[in-house]
Amino acid sequence: MPPKRSLAPAGGPPQRGLLSSIYHGIKSPENASVVRSVAVFAAATAFLSSSWTDYLLPP
Repeated sequence: MPPKRSLAPAGGPPQRGLLSSIYHGIKSPENASVVRSVAVFAAATAFLSSSWTDYLLPP
């Protein structure tokens, strides 16, 4: 009879949940420029789609 095998990784890091892995991915220093770019794009899109764009027009 063959020996039983364990399906769990032996000594690997504990598995994270989906939200935890997303959070750690966003907070990673390697992704800082991408996260910053997405935030600036979202802020610019929100500004340009609001009524505040009237201030950009010349008087």
